[in-house]
Amino acid sequence: MTIEFEQVAANIEREYPRSKYILHTWSDRDLKLTDVGTHFCYVFTGTPQLIRAEGMVYPLVPGMYFSLSKSGTISGKNASGFVITQLDFARTFTLGGPIEHPGEFAYIDGGRSDILLPPIQRGDPGLHALYFPPGVDQTMHDHPSDRIGLVLAGSGSCLSEEREYKFSPGVVMRIPQGIKHKFMTDERGLSLVMFHPDSNIGFSNTNHPMLVQTYVNGVSAAHLPQLHTQP
Repeated sequence: MTIEFEQVAANIEREYPRSKYILHTWSDRDLKLTDVGTHFCYVFTGTPQLIRAEGMVYPLVPGMYFSLSKSGTISGKNASGFVITQLDFARTFTLGGPIEHPGEFAYIDGGRSDILLPPIQRGDPGLHALYFPPGVDQTMHDHPSDRIGLVLAGSGSCLSEEREYKFSPGVVMRIPQGIKHKFMTDERGLSLVMFHPDSNIGFSNTNHPMLVQTYVNGVSAAHLPQLHTQP
């Protein structure tokens, strides 16, 4: 397996059966979203519209993102972006953005990140933003699952054990599970949005705020399994 690079303008649709997701990009075209799985979308350029199956219309601008587990259409003329459809996952509709580039969470080697569409239950997919300042030379590393990213701004490169890939805005990358790589930035730094198909954080049926902060005689209901509603 190798790192895959495309331009968002390439209008690709690729399914990865092992990881149970489909990667779509759109540029100056409409994109139909099926009612299978959940769609995670990021708007790169233009002012498209999300038209849900129920007929509701949501105007979008660059930097906005959503998750949708029903069918719909991105009316994407004069616009571009990417969608990852996680086939084995269902999530409620969420719409957010535009992203504001604060970089709230620390990452490695000078990078910072934000969680755009967080995992709700432990193991869920999520959409993240990632920011690197100028002059970063990351530590070589890998991930326990695939990563899919879109370069938003800046430039630099991604170095794997096989070759070096140059970054520029509009580049879409897929980094397969276990592939060692690192990012390097020039004087402009680098901003990306990244999709993770799974997560090791999130709530569960026995660990969420409503349950944990309910007390019975001073004891959290999380520690009283005899009271728990069965899933």
